Amino acid sequence: MTIHKEGYPTLLISIVVLSGINIGVYHTTQNLPFIFWAVFAISVVLFGIVLQFFRFPSRQLTVNDKQVICPADGKVVVIEETTETEYFNDKRIQVSVFMSPFNVHINWFPIGGVVKFFKYHPGKFLVAWHPKSSTENERTTYVVENGDKVQVLFRQIAGALARRIVAYGKEGDVAKQGTQFGFIKFGSRVDIYLPIGTKLNVQIDQKVQGGVTVLAEL
Repeated sequence: MTIHKEGYPTLLISIVVLSGINIGVYHTTQNLPFIFWAVFAISVVLFGIVLQFFRFPSRQLTVNDKQVICPADGKVVVIEETTETEYFNDKRIQVSVFMSPFNVHINWFPIGGVVKFFKYHPGKFLVAWHPKSSTENERTTYVVENGDKVQVLFRQIAGALARRIVAYGKEGDVAKQGTQFGFIKFGSRVDIYLPIGTKLNVQIDQKVQGGVTVLAEL
């Protein structure tokens, strides 16, 4: 299993902390070996959970300049017409993908083009499905314009467990569909705002795969 680069610091800290706990338990419970083995077993399980958070799966990415590709693994939790107030200030179709702690946490550019807008917002850590999480939580906003001058906005949103958003892009960058634009540690959600009239290929509660599932047709 390949590990994403964002996982190395966390995994190293986990190894040091869990090793320290197990060494301490071993030396203080030598007459009670079952306690040590119980703690050791729990440590292995916890490390396995952290390890899977940062897995980097090999997959055949979908590349098509007429399609919007899902930027994250997870489940579609919102499909609605709404007013986007940060950049467009008009009606858009919002599609939201919830990333559980057991999903892959890498984020992929849904379309290719030029990054016309990027902004990081510090904020709260409400649960990702909270209605106000899109506007009050820590988040980043990207807008990419493709060769046909169609603009798509997508937003990384932190949640109750996701305490760090990593964003790789900036304004003026050339975005290549299917390449990574960021990482959300320990899950959360990604919102995508599409032009009204866009043909959607997904539905509520559908499980989707980042870089693979076609969300919409431009």
